[in-house]
Amino acid sequence: MSSTTKKHLVTLIAGDGIGPECVYAAKEIVEATGAPIEWEEVEAGLNVFKRGLPSGVPPETIASIHKSRVVLKGPLETPVGFGEKSANVTLRKLFETYGNIRPVRELPGVKTPYSGRNIDMVIVRENVEDLYAGIEHMETPGVAQCLKLISHKGCEKIVRLGFEFARSEGRKTVHCATKSNIMKFTEGMLKRTFEEIAKEYPDIESHHIIIDNCAHQMVKKPEQFDVIVTTNMNGDIISDLGSALIGGLGFAPSANLGNEVAIFEAVHGSAPKYAGKNVINPLAVVNSAVMMLRHLHLFDEASTIENAILVTLEEGKVMPRDVVGDEKAASTTAFTKEIIKNFGKKSTKWKVRDYKPLKMPVIDSNPISVKLKDRSYVGVDVLVESGMAANELGKSIEELTKDLDFKLKVISNRGTKVYPSSGAITDCVDLWFCRFFVESEKDYDNHLAKLLSGISQKHKWVHVEKLQKFGNELSFTKAQGED
Repeated sequence: MSSTTKKHLVTLIAGDGIGPECVYAAKEIVEATGAPIEWEEVEAGLNVFKRGLPSGVPPETIASIHKSRVVLKGPLETPVGFGEKSANVTLRKLFETYGNIRPVRELPGVKTPYSGRNIDMVIVRENVEDLYAGIEHMETPGVAQCLKLISHKGCEKIVRLGFEFARSEGRKTVHCATKSNIMKFTEGMLKRTFEEIAKEYPDIESHHIIIDNCAHQMVKKPEQFDVIVTTNMNGDIISDLGSALIGGLGFAPSANLGNEVAIFEAVHGSAPKYAGKNVINPLAVVNSAVMMLRHLHLFDEASTIENAILVTLEEGKVMPRDVVGDEKAASTTAFTKEIIKNFGKKSTKWKVRDYKPLKMPVIDSNPISVKLKDRSYVGVDVLVESGMAANELGKSIEELTKDLDFKLKVISNRGTKVYPSSGAITDCVDLWFCRFFVESEKDYDNHLAKLLSGISQKHKWVHVEKLQKFGNELSFTKAQGED
């Protein structure tokens, strides 16, 4: 056991549904190691929503996390019909836990189609931006928009975390999985950042892979992967895929890491139909607690628990319901006690890695992470709501703007050029991207105001995007069919 006498304060959130059973099982196992931890239990989730707090996270919980900087939590339910945001997401965003760590490792006694393949990978998912920033608008009654925001700073943090995590676990390969062949600016930013930073880690092999091929390869040959770094939504999808390879969400722990706060939780939900029945597998939360102990540098206690879990599963005498079914399954409490009973034992076949302290990336806090010497405004996209046909709308807008400095070049609908017609067969909706260019950026904003005023004489514009050049590079994509 650790020789330290320092008490580590940990904020404990039992959660909803099966959360309390899993969390208290993990707490019992951690305490049985003698780990020097002081718990401070607070609330979040369903009961808080019911009291009328839209975030599901009360001030006293926020205060506790500010004090402890470490959280062990159960799943939180976001009720339908009240409450604004997921309380889980709220916690991650409030404390900038930008990296989601999802281990995917084959376990003894847990039979799957992949048993014997030695699956042992970690998915490092960006955790606070991308589409999960949740910035959405109804542009028209029939067209919704979600903004996919990817920052250079966010990419740098998650890439560095991926390489540092590989070093902390003695891993040799990092893959970066993106959809940069289609989304060249957003997903492409992660790819480019990865390729820049990889040069600083010559001891680790680095590869880029397209995300759909990554998913394909995870099913076909999962043992080839060590660490996968990816964007928020991609990471959400492939990490659930990964958990299915090794037995399901009941075995899937996670860590949400930031430079100030770390939140450890199971990946699975609250499963209210099983709540209070003492039948649930607590291992996802228990393994999350193991990750928490390593975060606190309590490596001996973490290894004691992990070895005991491996021995318990390998012996197979006391097993959870998602391994052996309801009839033969041990209760949550019996399974918990069996793990504690196996403290001090080690499997002869299944090894625990040698872990080193994780070095969290330190990134400049300046909001401006990319500096340019030269930029210019070259045009504007005006999004117009209209039920007209493409040709009719195009001619109308050209007439309304014929005496202005901005000139209409192209109108696109759902990413495809429809005016001037290129012969494409496009099933149009009532949101049209009207792209204008201007010869000089002198007095750009005043000319833009005149343009919008001209369009609004007959049409409803709903959104504007300025078109820029950064140096000699265009900062915007072209529609399908646009020259």
